[in-house]
Amino acid sequence: MENIEKSLKALQDGSFILVHDSSGREDETDLIVAAEKITPAHVRTMRNEGGGLICTALAKDLAEKLSLVFIQDIYQAAAKSFQILPELKADDIPYDEKSSFSITVNHRKTFTGITDTDRALTIRELAYIAKAEPNPQAFGLNFRTPGHIPLLISSGLGKREGHTELSIGLLEMAGLTPVSVVCEMMDDETFKALTAEKAKAYAEKNGLVFLEGSEILNAYEKWRR
Repeated sequence: MENIEKSLKALQDGSFILVHDSSGREDETDLIVAAEKITPAHVRTMRNEGGGLICTALAKDLAEKLSLVFIQDIYQAAAKSFQILPELKADDIPYDEKSSFSITVNHRKTFTGITDTDRALTIRELAYIAKAEPNPQAFGLNFRTPGHIPLLISSGLGKREGHTELSIGLLEMAGLTPVSVVCEMMDDETFKALTAEKAKAYAEKNGLVFLEGSEILNAYEKWRR
């Protein structure tokens, strides 16, 4: 539990933590930070030292309040009008049954939306609206789609054990707004995901907490009792 406590404190302080899901799933390590603590410097670190897709994950009940839906459900609804969509159905994901992806957004005050400053603004405002006014009308007034921030919807730990759910579980335990930022760590040498061993070494070098998904699952189960 000491490792969990350190990770919760780090998230509360606005620091990154590293989470490896499991060797039997994606077998990837993500840089994770609380959306309400995001700065342009966080985005810079994720794109330079993570290298994967910078996404923002939201708790299931929050996504429902904003009327967010999974992107594959949008595609399914549009399939009758666009012939290509049924052909592209994601029915062969090797590590999971369903993707957590929803729509992509930019905040309406951004310019292109892709700069570190713009992305930090969009992410920070997502956390703000989640805490202050989580309804579709306010969401539409403040954000546009498509954008440069992919949104992920948590299905909840117990139903799915991806970085989306693991990060939201940690934020709930930390007493923070359940909106997280996740980015996969890539390996420049192998052109693949960074191994857990290399991710641990990175964490030690930079004074960051490294967690296995199983540690989070066990702690969350105890916390929920």
